[in-house]
Amino acid sequence: MSHRFAIASQKVVTPEGVHPAAIIINNEVIERVTDISNVACTTHVKDYGNLVIGPGLIDSHIHINEPGRSDWEGFATATQAAAAGGITTLIDMPLNSCPVTIDRDSLEQKIAAAQGKCWVDVGFYGGLVPGNTNQIQELIDAGVFGIKAFLCDSGLVEFPASSSIELNLAMPILARANLPLLVHAELTDDQAPAMTRPNSFAQFVQSRPIGC
Repeated sequence: MSHRFAIASQKVVTPEGVHPAAIIINNEVIERVTDISNVACTTHVKDYGNLVIGPGLIDSHIHINEPGRSDWEGFATATQAAAAGGITTLIDMPLNSCPVTIDRDSLEQKIAAAQGKCWVDVGFYGGLVPGNTNQIQELIDAGVFGIKAFLCDSGLVEFPASSSIELNLAMPILARANLPLLVHAELTDDQAPAMTRPNSFAQFVQSRPIGC
C-alpha cells in the first residue's frame, strides 16, 4: 500500500535558492519538489512554517569513540546530535574507539556496537598503522570509505604514526579501489621544540611553529 504525503515550508532549499515549496514523498522516496498550490487536496501535508527544509548534510570527520569509550561519545548521542543539526550522514574515524579500527575484526566490533543506536546513516574509515598494510584490502572489502593515517603522535599508543613506508604500501591498494588515503599531515622533526610538560599550552604552541 502506498504511503504518500508532503512536507512544506516557506524556506525550502533548492538548486534555485530558498523559497516556499512542498516536497512530495511516496513510500519514503522524494517524488518531486513543487509549489505548495500544486499539492493535491487529498495529500496529507505537514507544514513546517518558516523552519528551513534542506538536503541532509554529511559530516565526513567524526570520532564516535564506541566501543570502549562511549563515556566520551557513543553512537546514540552522536547520531541524535547530528540529526538535531540537520546532518544525516556521519563517517566515523578509526580512533578513538577501543579497539581502534585497523583490521576487519575491529571494524566488525564497531559495526556491532552501532546496531540499534543510529538515528542517521553512519559509515566508517579504517586506520593505517605500522604492520597492518596487509589488512587494508580486508577493510576495503568490508566497506570502509577510506583509510586514515597519522604522521605524528596520535595520542593513542594503539594508533602509532605511519611512515613513508606504510603510505607507499597502502596507496596503490587504495588507488585500485578508488578510495582516499586521509592523512593527519603534521610532521614531527628536530626543528620543533619537544614538549617536556604535556599539559602546558605554551609548550604545545611552541611545538607547532608557523610552517610546521
